[in-house]
Parts: sequence; C-alpha cells; structure tokens
Amino acid sequence: MLTFTSLYPNAAKPQHGVFVETRLRQLVGSGEVSARVLAPVPYFPFRSERFGAYATFARAPRSETRFGIEIDHPRYVTIPKIGMTAAPFLLYASARRAVARLLRSGHRFDLIDSHYCYPDGVAAVMLSRHFGVPVSVTARGTDINLIPDHRLPRRLIQWATERADGLITVSGALASRLAALGVARNRVTVLRNGVDAELFRPVRPLCSDQERKGSALAVSVGNLVPLKGHDLVISAASEIPGLDLWIVGGGPERSRLEALAHKLGVADRVRFLGVVPYERMPAVYSAADVLVLASQREGWPNVLLEAMACGARVVTTEVSDVAELITDPAVGTWVSERSVPALTQAIREVLATQSSRDATRSHAQSFSWEATTQGQLALFRDILRRRGLNGP
Repeated sequence: MLTFTSLYPNAAKPQHGVFVETRLRQLVGSGEVSARVLAPVPYFPFRSERFGAYATFARAPRSETRFGIEIDHPRYVTIPKIGMTAAPFLLYASARRAVARLLRSGHRFDLIDSHYCYPDGVAAVMLSRHFGVPVSVTARGTDINLIPDHRLPRRLIQWATERADGLITVSGALASRLAALGVARNRVTVLRNGVDAELFRPVRPLCSDQERKGSALAVSVGNLVPLKGHDLVISAASEIPGLDLWIVGGGPERSRLEALAHKLGVADRVRFLGVVPYERMPAVYSAADVLVLASQREGWPNVLLEAMACGARVVTTEVSDVAELITDPAVGTWVSERSVPALTQAIREVLATQSSRDATRSHAQSFSWEATTQGQLALFRDILRRRGLNGP
C-alpha cells in the first residue's frame, strides 16, 4: 500500500498529521498490510529560523523512517494567491515523479491510501488514473466542512470522489457532508479514529501551581486560531473563581488571547504552554480536571478521547459525532450552543459531578483502533476484489 498525504509527521514537524500516522501504524501492526508513505512538503529554499514556519518545510528530510515505516518527502511548488486552485495539479506533478522513481527502484503497491480530500485526494485520484492503481480517499474535516465553499475546489472534490474506488470519513457528520456534495451515502465508510490507550494513560501530572493551592484545572488544546474558540474558554474561566486554565498550541492568535486574559483579569490564572510534544500530552491531560473543546467544527475530535483516556472529563461544543462519544454524564458533556454562558454552565456542572478518573478512562478505552483497522482491511479487500486484483 502507498499512503499518500501531505498530512504526515516529519523530523522537522513531528506533530503534523500524527493522527494519520497513528491510524497507519495500527493498520500495519495487524500484519495484513505493508506500507510506504509519500508525504509531500511545500518547497522552500531557506532553512534559517528567521523565515519562520516556511523554513520548517526546508528542514524536513527528503526521506526518513518512523516506527519502521519508510517515508519520502518530495517537494512541490506552492504559488501565492492562486495556491488553492493550483494545489492539486502541483501536488500531482511532484508526486507522479516520486511514484515513478519508486516503481523504477522495484517498489510495487496494490492500492493508494490517501488522506484529506483537497488537494491530496484530488491528486491521489490523478495518480490512480495515471498508474492504474485503485485509490481510497479519507475525508478528515476542513477538506469537506470548509473547502467546498469555494467553487473550483468543490468541483474538483466532486470529480475525485466520483472516481475514487473507496471513500472513508472519520465521522458520520462528514459522511453527511459528502452526501450533500452528491456522493451516494452507501459509497462512504465511516471509520472513526480510536485512541492509543498505551500512550494516553494516567501518568505523573505536569507540575503545576494548582497542585499547591488546590484549585481546579481546565485545559484547552488546539491551534491558536479563531476556529478553536480559545477565547470562549478564557471568558468562561473568568466566570468561575478558582479555575486555572492551560492553553496548549501555537498560532497567530496568541497575543490577542493573552490580551483578552489581561482584560478579563485572569492573566494570573491562564497559562500558555505553547506547542507540547505529542508524547508529553498525557502529562498535561493527567493534570487536568476537565478538557474544554470550544471548536466551531471538527472532523473527529481526537483530543476528547485522549483526555478521557488519561482520566480527564470533557466539555465540548456539538461538533462531529460527540453525541455518540459522550454518552455518560460521568465522563463529561456537550453543549448545543457555542457561547460563553453555555460553556461556563457545563464546566461548573462537570466539576461538581463526582466521577473517578478510572471510570473516565474505561469509557475512552471502548473506542479502540481495532474496529477501524478491521474496517480498513475489509474495504481495501473489497476494492481489490472489485478491481480483479489479489489482496490481503
């Protein structure tokens, strides 16, 4: 199998697309599939840190091995202003050369496993047609929730989904979004992300002031962008005396969020942790009494399961399939109104509810990766059978 996606970790950005890597690791771990990863990176010529995030692209290796899986990172050109429109074609041009090199070197694969509908999925379908290999495309969130609002990307997504051999979404809500784009619902397989209960488990909490003064701790995790609603969480925390708040993530909104905390008089209770390495997140979740997710939209909210697997209860907006994820008041709640009053009330109720961290973890463990792995295997076998090819 060739996994094709720009959403994949590399040595320069080890947390980028880690949810794709986790699903692939679980699949390869079944022993039924071997995989090679083609994870293109935007071209940028300078590695100096003075160029900020762009230099990170330059520092990504051309190839590497992670968890026993070989990964290639070919470069593709991105063009300002017209980047969204041209992206699938530029991505395809780079990937076609990279795939040809793999084939010339003796590599063979039965199926292309692509993640993110646009531009990756569109480019993957182009690769499928050029090399005569079946392709499965996984929709993950913004690629279906937001990008189809643009006319040309929507038409290209529709073109690709019509021609893909298999379609996967990480939630029922995303499957409904695909249906709204004209995709027959019976062509879509819903395979939710699971939780790695070995990594995400109660550990020694990250050292914190609240351990000394006995206050409650809320955590908000996600890129510092308006979509994630960290401002709503800060405002809610300001309404709850004695509640400390940690915000995990990096992004352009940090200075605005810090200013908001000062304006509301809670700067001494709000701590910005920045980007925390994935493997260190269990220590953050283990310190938290409640994880608050105030997002406007999510493909599948991995942070909820990760936090619960570490024993932290959750409060979330009504995104994705949370109604199926949070079925017991003892592990948390979700609010249908994305507002400060609604979040404030929900946080208060969760903190007032007696529940053991063991019970919360047990609930999260019921969302294992096994069903997702078996669902992928069943779909991939069906694709190969329909194409008249041998498969696992």
